[in-house]
Amino acid sequence: MSLFSYKAIDSKGRNQFGSLDAANENDLENQLSRMGLDLIKCKFVEEKRGLFGEGVIRRIDLINFCFHMEQLTRSGVSIIDGLVDLRDSVDQASFRRIIGQVIDDIEGGMKLSQALAEHSKVFDDMFVNLIAAGEESGQLPDVFLSLNEMIKWHDELINTTKKLLIFPAFVTAVVMGVVAFLMIYLVPQLVSFIEGIGQELPVHTKLLITTSNFFVKFWYLFLFVPLAVAATIKLLVSVNDEARYQVDAFKLRVWQIGPVLQKILLSRFANLFAMLYKSGIPVLKCIEVTEAATGNAAIRYALSKARDEIQEGKGVSISFRNTGLFPPLVIRMIKVGESTAHLDTALLNVSYFYERDIKEFN
Repeated sequence: MSLFSYKAIDSKGRNQFGSLDAANENDLENQLSRMGLDLIKCKFVEEKRGLFGEGVIRRIDLINFCFHMEQLTRSGVSIIDGLVDLRDSVDQASFRRIIGQVIDDIEGGMKLSQALAEHSKVFDDMFVNLIAAGEESGQLPDVFLSLNEMIKWHDELINTTKKLLIFPAFVTAVVMGVVAFLMIYLVPQLVSFIEGIGQELPVHTKLLITTSNFFVKFWYLFLFVPLAVAATIKLLVSVNDEARYQVDAFKLRVWQIGPVLQKILLSRFANLFAMLYKSGIPVLKCIEVTEAATGNAAIRYALSKARDEIQEGKGVSISFRNTGLFPPLVIRMIKVGESTAHLDTALLNVSYFYERDIKEFN
């Protein structure tokens, strides 16, 4: 897709100027024709980019994408026509360009799922697998509806997580600020008075003064050392799987935050698993796709072990129980769903179980 500036004429003979993303001049002419305009001339323009590149595709963009595609496909509009209408109505330039590339790929012979898979940073494995399942079953509108609801739920879950982290972050910042004020300003002001008393200072008072002097002389360490440690951990996590596992496992053990984070991640896993399974995707493939979606190496490793056990012939509930992640009540839900052939319903109940706990904690 390229950006073109154009001059066109409307039905009343008035000149119209603007710019549009198009694959070529013919594509530009077709887009303008659908807008009631006749192309007079056009020119390729190199698009100006911001400091951070083309911009990130937001969840609201994906929600709108799924909503419009669900409405259009359910109304009998073809995939190509639906995508073209959507492309012409999208404001976000990056997303408009991606939709244009998807249209080109489909016109070149690809399926929708294959075309979406070419943009893995926007449409992840879960999204692509669900679309593929919808294409095979002929239930594409229902899949788009499920994706729309899932992304909305995911967005609400992320907002809830942020709210949960605000208070601990605020308390930490206040405590650090108070300690810095005491050590760098207040204690040095009191040192001359304390020493002027003329009495032998207790050990803990000497220790306090020594600590204050260290803060005053090396205050910059308390700014740069945490940043250096954080950067080192981030680097290790990006290049070493064991380091990533240890850091993610530690996150699940952090006081107050860890148990809630684990519930959030498992709720996400159960919701995605249920959606994939309901679309007709096999259990092993469901677990494989949702492992990465949890975003935590420790939970991903546990689920990988469960997948291996299921592949060896063990039941789903037994394999999940052996991970040590799920409480007995949740295992009971999964066992009932497994025995009644309604595993998707059971997993949605698991998701609801965790989501309720998260909201009650909040």
